[in-house]
Amino acid sequence: MTVTTHPTLAGMLADLVRRSPDSPIAMDVAAGEVMARTRSELARRVDQLREELSDIGVRRGQSLAVYLPNWSDALVWQFAASALGAHVIGVNTRYNVGEVAHILTSARPAVVAVPAQFHGLDIFGTLRDAIAVADPVPAIAVVPGPSNTQATPADFDLGAGAWIAGSGDTTGVHAPETPSTAAWTPAGVRATDTGELAVAFTTSGSTGTPKLAAHRDSAVVRHAQADAAIMGVREGDVILGVLPVSGVFGFSTAMAGLAGGAAILMEPVFDAAATLDRVESQRVTHIVGGDDLFGRLYDTWHEGRRTDLRSLRWLGIADFLGRSHDIARWASDEAGAQTTGVFGSSEVFALALLWSSDDPESVRWNGGGRPVESAIDVRVADPFDDRILGTDEEGELQFRGPNVVDAYLGNPDAAARAFTADGWFRSGDLARALDTGGFRYVCRMGDVLRLRGFLVDPAEIEHRLAEHQNVQTAKVVGITGSGGYTEAVAFVVPVDADSDLDASALKNWCRDRLAAFKVPAAVHVIEEMPTTVGGNGTKIRAVELRDWAQRWSGQEVDYRKGTPE
Repeated sequence: MTVTTHPTLAGMLADLVRRSPDSPIAMDVAAGEVMARTRSELARRVDQLREELSDIGVRRGQSLAVYLPNWSDALVWQFAASALGAHVIGVNTRYNVGEVAHILTSARPAVVAVPAQFHGLDIFGTLRDAIAVADPVPAIAVVPGPSNTQATPADFDLGAGAWIAGSGDTTGVHAPETPSTAAWTPAGVRATDTGELAVAFTTSGSTGTPKLAAHRDSAVVRHAQADAAIMGVREGDVILGVLPVSGVFGFSTAMAGLAGGAAILMEPVFDAAATLDRVESQRVTHIVGGDDLFGRLYDTWHEGRRTDLRSLRWLGIADFLGRSHDIARWASDEAGAQTTGVFGSSEVFALALLWSSDDPESVRWNGGGRPVESAIDVRVADPFDDRILGTDEEGELQFRGPNVVDAYLGNPDAAARAFTADGWFRSGDLARALDTGGFRYVCRMGDVLRLRGFLVDPAEIEHRLAEHQNVQTAKVVGITGSGGYTEAVAFVVPVDADSDLDASALKNWCRDRLAAFKVPAAVHVIEEMPTTVGGNGTKIRAVELRDWAQRWSGQEVDYRKGTPE
């Protein structure tokens, strides 16, 4: 298909306002109430914030960290930043001190937007603890949110000033001069549009160190339009914004909705029963999520919360737990909704591949799909020599096109590692091309875990465990827990048998630097790792560790306290 693009996000918003200024563009949820925001209202808020950012000295090419939940404010910040030629790095409200510190050092934001209050979380406290690594210290924007929470700016000042976003009063606030940390990729260098970056997403590399994958403004708009066309989004539709817009799946879903003229129902806290109620009352038409999220809706509905789902027309499901077929059948039976598997990532946008309505359910209900526009090239190649593989041969899924990451923030080496010699992006995902067209996703090529809907490289957890002075070796594997969800299980070998080491202490050690969902569900202390010797040296036998983890599920073994059963 051919995509006609708006040149900028600002142009897309202006067109929406021009077409229907009083139509809803976002719906905030606060204290159980839904508050509709019109296109013209959102545009006024964007203009106000853009003026404030300009007044404090934000310049083209700078980064702004948006540390907010799913409020319409997150959309306002994206459009206002883009209007100034600045780019947003979303920060998940679950991130811990170490993860926030990594973003501060990699993106070097001139401003950080934080909520005045949210869900009892000490978000500003986390930022305050992480700010020691920031150079220079950013200005702080305090966002009242849909509840219009009162706050005193001085309480949030970390050295460069603070103000209440949207108030118009930026007295004493000065955004520091910060350098661009963008390291351009082969895709970014080759792009025909050389406009500014608009957004960056966190991702995990093979070393476990998160990367910040950035995309240009024009690429965001182009991809949103392509997604909207394939998803069949039209004026008056309602998109469920339940995934964090700080992440690529939530962001891409929201942008596709806006590009098609829909309103985004912003769910800041996921509660399955309340969400089902709002799907019915707000007549939600489109939902994107993993089968972990859909599984909670499915289970709650079947346990008695039988809300009317007939407004649903389209579901995009990422299969992490093997439940997508049951969920798709439920959506079809109860709503007549079309379901498709999806494929995407921080580097190629979410919803880069989708199945079409012409594909049979036996294909459409699986991960993968067809490129959402013809300018996106996809191939399956041998991951070792990049030889192109034939139909139904499994290899690495590789991409080239306008959706591919333009730059990495603060990581000049990432581009060399992530691209082939002839300029294709290495996804790190195993897939195969189908003889009927499209690409069937198989799995991650490594042992990456999907924890609570987030892709987590176990090396990140292993690295943290190995930093403990009494840990000699650490290995993390994933198993299916009692609730049907993936759990991270850690195995550690102590420095010596007398080391002061126990499971509880190691979990707390991880919790100090990792998000809660990355903390292992169990830690087993073993005498030595099971290994195998091959052509590439000695390797830990992860398959054997998985067997142990499954066998010991529900307990934590320490070989020094008894022989494991």
